Amino acid sequence: MITLMARNRWISFRVCIIIILFCFPEILLSAVVTLESLEIYTTHEWIASTPTVYFLCGGENKTVLPDVKKIYTVYNFKGEESFQPLTEFKTIKCKRCGFYEEDRLKSDDVFDEWEFCPSDFKISDGRYVRTKDKEFNATFLCHDCMKKDLGSDNVSPDNNGDGMQWSIIIIGISVVISTILFIMGLFVAYKYWQKRKRQQDQARFLKLFEDTDDIEDELGIGPLSDSI
Repeated sequence: MITLMARNRWISFRVCIIIILFCFPEILLSAVVTLESLEIYTTHEWIASTPTVYFLCGGENKTVLPDVKKIYTVYNFKGEESFQPLTEFKTIKCKRCGFYEEDRLKSDDVFDEWEFCPSDFKISDGRYVRTKDKEFNATFLCHDCMKKDLGSDNVSPDNNGDGMQWSIIIIGISVVISTILFIMGLFVAYKYWQKRKRQQDQARFLKLFEDTDDIEDELGIGPLSDSI
């Protein structure tokens, strides 16, 4: 019985997780973003010095790029550097991110700030190129990012993206319904087993009294009222 109850609780937990995932699809994504290449076209310090360039998304720690020191130099990265990954998408929502340069006298200078989204990355190669005139050219890499913008050119005219999305939704609903029906079946079976067990206990109890009466008849021992 304990095993059956534990199994029911585990199945119920899985059903809740499935329902949450389909009700809140934004939590389905978890993907790391690395920097593949970067070229800066300018520095913002008036006094000639080695710049300190960093990447930052709102609410996160800044990532300093120690190798980026010269303008018009393409820096290529393997994704294994100590500062990698740059950030991680845990939902399908965008982040406010940018490249910056530390300033010793005033607030840090901005190369560019933009809404950084999982949908920016191409399905074909998982790359996203960000260019700002007279500032920089950067290539990001995210193989696990999913294209969510169904209105983009990546969706064919016959709406294959919509069809696939609806297929996934239908499959998910079918799984949820099947799981719920399975749990209900287990519950009904458990109630039926309890009923049968009570009936068997009652039958054994009644049979015990019947056996006692038979033994008393064989021994000639009757109720007290019969002996008076």
